Amino acid sequence: MRIGIYSPYLDILGGGEKYMLTAASALSTKHDVALFWNQEEVLSKAQEKFNIDLSRVNVVSNIFSEDVSTQKRFLQSKKFDAIFFLSDGSLPLVGTDLCVHFQFPVEWVDTKGFVNSLKIRRIKKIVCNSNYTKEHIDKKFNRESIVLYPPTYFKSKMPKVDLSQKQNIILNVGRYARFPNGGSVKKQEFMIEAFKSMYDKGLLGWQLYLVISFTQKEGEFVQSLKKSIGKYPIKIMENVSYKDLLEQYKKSKIYWHAAGVGEDLSVHPERAEHFGITTVEAMLNGLVPIVIEAGGQKEIVEEAESGFLWTNDIELIEKTFMVTNDQKLFTRISQNASKKAQQFSTDSFCQKVLNIFS
Repeated sequence: MRIGIYSPYLDILGGGEKYMLTAASALSTKHDVALFWNQEEVLSKAQEKFNIDLSRVNVVSNIFSEDVSTQKRFLQSKKFDAIFFLSDGSLPLVGTDLCVHFQFPVEWVDTKGFVNSLKIRRIKKIVCNSNYTKEHIDKKFNRESIVLYPPTYFKSKMPKVDLSQKQNIILNVGRYARFPNGGSVKKQEFMIEAFKSMYDKGLLGWQLYLVISFTQKEGEFVQSLKKSIGKYPIKIMENVSYKDLLEQYKKSKIYWHAAGVGEDLSVHPERAEHFGITTVEAMLNGLVPIVIEAGGQKEIVEEAESGFLWTNDIELIEKTFMVTNDQKLFTRISQNASKKAQQFSTDSFCQKVLNIFS
């Protein structure tokens, strides 16, 4: 088969792109795979950041670019047997089998209008990254979607956890982006203020590391984050390589995740973390996750078994203090977290992708 892959965010290379490009890598072992984009260097950048083999994947002209007409897109798509399309809410009209991947709920999409109704009827399969996303997508599109959890690690490359090498570091990993009405998606500002509060209450000898990926247009906001740090032991690591990220996982003890805090998720369910690849990666490396009780995080972390869940800053601070003050508790949860995260292997992801396109 000739399969085309598309994501609108390949200039950012976040979790969704890791998902789609890992799928491209897996599919390229059996099929002719092409990536729709207009800069060929995207493959080398992705290989360096995600450490995945894209040597068998080709880059072709982006038929989903805004300057490509609907008619031309439809005709060009017929050159492919199937297309795997990551949707940001948009739905393409193509002339071949279409598999649409949703990373988050898309409550704003009009599914009743004539044009979109036609597009939806032409979708062969819908794939979601979690049961949280599936619940909203199935209801919205009146279809039964497939849950395919994101890839996190190859069993042959399972990280070795050495608790003796860990330092008193709380870690968060995520891209920096903002909602249209303001406020950051991953809530880095919230975590900075929570850590400041803990430090003022006596959390001495600990540091907060924020690993942030961002594009040039978000640079000014990242600079404002740096200015907000002040005297506190908080470090921002910008656009790090995959190798450097792995080193940070190995050194850190606790993982924070706050996407969705302060948001009305009944109105905007897309503002919660839809799954949580970085949470799983952290757990694999023995970090204790202390994450918001929302979205896909609840599918990863079991309260007081493989981590801790919280709903507000008071609970986040209380549970973090509990772990920092109890080495036995840290060790037990760390070991359980690593075991739980092993459910989300890249090997399983790749096999399921091949089955979807068989």
